[in-house]
Amino acid sequence: MKKQILYMILTLLLTAMVFFGLKAYTQAKAYEEATASLVSHMSAKKLAEFQLKELAETFSLGFYENDKKKNLAKLRAEQEIHKKKSQEYALYFILLLLGILGSYFLISLRAFTFFGSLGALVTLVFGLITPIMMVTIHKEVEYLGDVVLSFESKGVIGSIAKLFESGDAVVAIVILLFSVLIPAVKTLSLLFVSLFMESRFAHGIVKFFKMIGKWSMVDVFVVATFLVYLTANKGDVSRAEVEVGLYFFLAYVIVSMLVSLSADKMLHRLKG
Repeated sequence: MKKQILYMILTLLLTAMVFFGLKAYTQAKAYEEATASLVSHMSAKKLAEFQLKELAETFSLGFYENDKKKNLAKLRAEQEIHKKKSQEYALYFILLLLGILGSYFLISLRAFTFFGSLGALVTLVFGLITPIMMVTIHKEVEYLGDVVLSFESKGVIGSIAKLFESGDAVVAIVILLFSVLIPAVKTLSLLFVSLFMESRFAHGIVKFFKMIGKWSMVDVFVVATFLVYLTANKGDVSRAEVEVGLYFFLAYVIVSMLVSLSADKMLHRLKG
């Protein structure tokens, strides 16, 4: 009875993770859209129009009001709200994930490997689809101020597609392999091991991933290289901002390593 209650609680934690993950993703996309809308008002042409309206407001002695100033202030307020909410929901997601990891001391290794694998899979999905980096190339122009030359905000999946489209197939394939395919196969394999640990394939799967375990941090390295690649565009100044998708992805790397150790220990005990 006690085990059933624990399993029910862990199922609820996973469900809540999906809920808050979707909330964080939605808010991250809304933040991306609000930023893109704000950036659209920071081209040389738009800033010139803004400066002219500012002059008109100054010389009109209060008879003319620059409505664009209010619109920009509203956009900035919305942008900040979406940013804070995406971070807040991501924090709730991580706390729930820590709750699942804490079950290690309460349930069997097999059950922990099962629920841990599901938690890792959910975390990986949100890590791949949620924006991970926002990059703007801007230049300070006299009389106009800070002019934005280009703006990018992408998640791993969207960026891989764009790299293929732009002809950077090698970079795209490397990121696809180490940040999508291998993590997905590894997580699904650990889930298989937890369900069919008596299978002769289970030991081979864990042994294989244990053998390549030293390459686990390649996931992080590839993403770091990917972020550097994004910021290496031509321009006067690059401004890069990390988004919540990167936190999801890094959380996945840590959780998958812990679940791999759990699966290895589980099979070692079974063998002994």
